[in-house]
Amino acid sequence: MRAAPDLSVYLVTDEDQCRSRGRDVLATVAAAVDGGVTCVQLRAKDADGGPFLTRVLDVAEAVGDRVPVIVNDRVDVFLAARDLGAPVAGVHLGQSDLPADVARRLIGDDAYLGLSAATPDELRAAREQGACDHVGIGVVRATATKTDAPQSLGVDGVARMAALTDLPAVAIGGVTAGDLPALRAGGLAGAAVVSAICLAEDPGRAAAALRRAWDEGGRR
Repeated sequence: MRAAPDLSVYLVTDEDQCRSRGRDVLATVAAAVDGGVTCVQLRAKDADGGPFLTRVLDVAEAVGDRVPVIVNDRVDVFLAARDLGAPVAGVHLGQSDLPADVARRLIGDDAYLGLSAATPDELRAAREQGACDHVGIGVVRATATKTDAPQSLGVDGVARMAALTDLPAVAIGGVTAGDLPALRAGGLAGAAVVSAICLAEDPGRAAAALRRAWDEGGRR
């Protein structure tokens, strides 16, 4: 198992939200990294492989030497980006994607592998497989960006779930800056945000506020 990346302020992209603010994903990511985001996951649930690969290449070229760039779901896109020399760092999977142990064999031992988990059994399986570096636990609260999300756990529920595994855990689902101090104090390794940055008027300023909120949790 590899050491997990810095998950503390973890941006998960949403193209529609970015465009609703008059920006593309690349501009949003670049500003957010300047503001303090520590990890970027590129998510494009409805995109074809070619356009998604282009987006991954563009983002990795822009920020891949500063923060880990993680590809959501698409092991094939990750492998294609690596084959083209892009500095992509890993893959994040959901429970209905490729099995984690299969994905690990495909992406190699040097890539990060994250897995979403919403129940104690899913957390236990993630640990026992030995393929994952970290887990995403959620959802904290209901969110429009993931229509098939499991039942909301709240900040306290996510913290209780994180205590069940020794894998680094990042909270996911409807997370806002106000949640970050309590999440960090509750033992989470980080917080994944979508709307808090993608819908922000100024994604760099929003990322900086999230960074400050996370740091506040470390002082509790």
